[in-house]
Amino acid sequence: MSRRVVVVNAGVSAASSTRLLAEQLAGAVTAAVSARGESVDIEYIDVASLAGDLATAVTSGVMSPKVRSAQDLIAEADGLIVATPVFAASYSGIFKMFFDVLDPDALTGVPVLAAATAGTARHSLVIDHAIRPLLAYLRADVLPTGTFAATEDFGSPELSGRISRAGAELAARLVASGSVAGFGGPTDVGAAPRRSGSTTDLGPVTDFATLLQGHTGD
Repeated sequence: MSRRVVVVNAGVSAASSTRLLAEQLAGAVTAAVSARGESVDIEYIDVASLAGDLATAVTSGVMSPKVRSAQDLIAEADGLIVATPVFAASYSGIFKMFFDVLDPDALTGVPVLAAATAGTARHSLVIDHAIRPLLAYLRADVLPTGTFAATEDFGSPELSGRISRAGAELAARLVASGSVAGFGGPTDVGAAPRRSGSTTDLGPVTDFATLLQGHTGD
């Protein structure tokens, strides 16, 4: 049985260091799962390409087909790798918008590797101070090893070791025999919580101009 891992990459360019780190983590997961005699399919969501659609979804509640497709990928994933560049000492705006439009139950019990990149090691605590709390709020199973990489870290044996360790942690969750990953440990698959890719569809959304028509503010 092949597992599905979705990589949420918030890098702002196709050749970004964030995308590179995400790819290296995906490679480590693939190698670790293969070493256990199993297989894994890796799929990517490049959040930058959804920026305009996400802004519309956050401000109006209207989900474009691209956003719904990304939500469906998340709902079907056995595990996630999430990676963001650091902006203003935290995750990027588009990274946050992506998680803002997910169904509140979409990540419940899902094992997640958290990763971040920055130009300096001064931001190395961003995973524990910003990313981990966000994922914990969504009830994800955030794995112990967070992978931070400053520009100078790429190619170093220390970063390679962290990547391998993180990949092994996710692989162990993915191939756990007869269980699904989550806070409660091994669980009967039939008892796993239902996950939904998109937020509840409330039907057509009325714009603010219509809602406030004729209102004087008194």
